[in-house]
Amino acid sequence: MKKRSYAVIGLGKFGYTVALTLAEANCDVMVVDKDPEIVQEMSDRVAYAVCADVTENGVMESLGVENTDVAVIGIAESMEASITAVIHAKDAGVPYVLAKAMNPLHGRILTRIGADEVIYPEKAMGMRVAKNLISGGFVDLFEISDSFSIVETKVPEEWIGKTLIELNLRERLNLNVIGIKKEEKVTVNIDPSEMLQRNEILIVIGENEDLSRICE
Repeated sequence: MKKRSYAVIGLGKFGYTVALTLAEANCDVMVVDKDPEIVQEMSDRVAYAVCADVTENGVMESLGVENTDVAVIGIAESMEASITAVIHAKDAGVPYVLAKAMNPLHGRILTRIGADEVIYPEKAMGMRVAKNLISGGFVDLFEISDSFSIVETKVPEEWIGKTLIELNLRERLNLNVIGIKKEEKVTVNIDPSEMLQRNEILIVIGENEDLSRICE
């Protein structure tokens, strides 16, 4: 399978994090920003880093952005620059353009000019934090759909010293433990006969209603 390639335009906090995460996942990543210092900082972490202003005519094409599978437009503070970058990315022939928006009006404009996907990072993070607070016992929560999630949770007191075989979570609670985190090291090849320890974090997937029973 061909490795997907990405162009991340704009290295603010959002773009920087996206680029670094993709690079750490061994993706082919190009980053572009007007700030030479941040470009230099990323130069040894990604496949290609260039200092340029993508809002200028012809810059996208000269960088070969059209050869990437996805362009992530992280420029949002300047609506004009964001809009221009999306237009140039689509004109250059990028198959899929994802753009960051600051508000619904900005998002609607980006969609109308050709952005394939628009996201609101601050809104998404705010919702995630609120849901994590509401969930109470979860360390972290990631929604897959309105009714299905992956959570990180401390090992419940009554599970400590027991094995996954003994707990039989799949049958009893309709839950699957897909990983165990200990001191930031994640194990996905779990031995179900090993006893769970107090200092471990379980990564569990399931229906939200079933997941909520962990905290009861």
